[in-house]
Amino acid sequence: MPADENGNISVRQFTILVFLYSVGTTILVIPASLAEVAKQDAWIAAILGVGLGLLLVKLYIAVGNLFPGLTLVEMNEKLLGKWIGKTVSLLFVFFALITASELLYFMGTFMTTQIMPETPPQAINILFALVVIMGVRLGIEVLARTAEMLFPCFVVLFLGLILYIAPQIEIRNIQPIFETGMKPLIRATYMFTSVFSLSTVVFLMVFPASINKPQKARRAFYLGTILAGIVLITVIASAIMVLGADTTARQVYPSYVLAKKINIGNFLQHIEVIVAIMWFITIFLKMSIYFYVSVKGLAQTLHLNEQRPLVLPMGMLLVVFSLIVHPNIIHSNIYNREAWLPFVSTFGFALPLLLLAVASFRNKQNLKSSGPCSQGSE
Repeated sequence: MPADENGNISVRQFTILVFLYSVGTTILVIPASLAEVAKQDAWIAAILGVGLGLLLVKLYIAVGNLFPGLTLVEMNEKLLGKWIGKTVSLLFVFFALITASELLYFMGTFMTTQIMPETPPQAINILFALVVIMGVRLGIEVLARTAEMLFPCFVVLFLGLILYIAPQIEIRNIQPIFETGMKPLIRATYMFTSVFSLSTVVFLMVFPASINKPQKARRAFYLGTILAGIVLITVIASAIMVLGADTTARQVYPSYVLAKKINIGNFLQHIEVIVAIMWFITIFLKMSIYFYVSVKGLAQTLHLNEQRPLVLPMGMLLVVFSLIVHPNIIHSNIYNREAWLPFVSTFGFALPLLLLAVASFRNKQNLKSSGPCSQGSE
């Protein structure tokens, strides 16, 4: 029986969702971007980025606690008014849908360049989108249970990767420390944060309204972010210590190349499928959350009783957008370097701050208006 669209998930499931979502595409593509800017100090930028990510989590928790029973889309209309709120919500829905389509583009590009070069990307995109559509149609409870089942698999594969690559680690590859200077380090930190943390604003469509123990959801949000940060810092540091900063920066998928370096006794070799499976798990959950948020957000903006009728048509848009969002990998790289940070910051930083500011202003206005009445009644 399909799960209810408004079903609740456990605190443990929410932690795992935040963890796998935050790892997402970051594990495959961010090491190259950071190494290109911060060189051997890329791992330091990742640590600073995780610190910024925890501050953003604090911001999202503050927004979620304004109206614990409402989602972000519902808060938009309540705080910003009917028409402005709906406009902002529709823009947020577009952000979630177009980013989900970009993840689908990444999946098709990775599969057709690294694993199945003779397969057309359209076929990969359609097949993967069907799985995502099925998961979102079944609801957030099913997605959360799926994440809970896939989590042990991810942990085992991650530990196996680090264990097998450990003999090739050379500490001198991350030396000298702090050689790149503060400006590149700060830029790399912002790049990491834009991929790792700013996009977690989408969880305001789940937190805390869809969690069965809202009072414990805050700790789960922090814990999922910290665990994901540890995984990404470890992968980035390992890539630099094994491949070197220059080689890491030149690779499109450094962590995938890192797995190719595994060689145990000339017997255990070429098991880069470890990283591929890890990425399939995380990108599936990340894309599903984005798509779920876009469907639920549109349904709530239009005040529909059910969101399931929207899943298939929006799924078709997901596939179409994935084929046109980037004409080639060069366009994708330019977009990620120049456009992604301001785009995601609009919804991941500016919008939450705006909602907090409006809520604070309204509270002050209410206190002022209630002041004379309270004094007169004494």
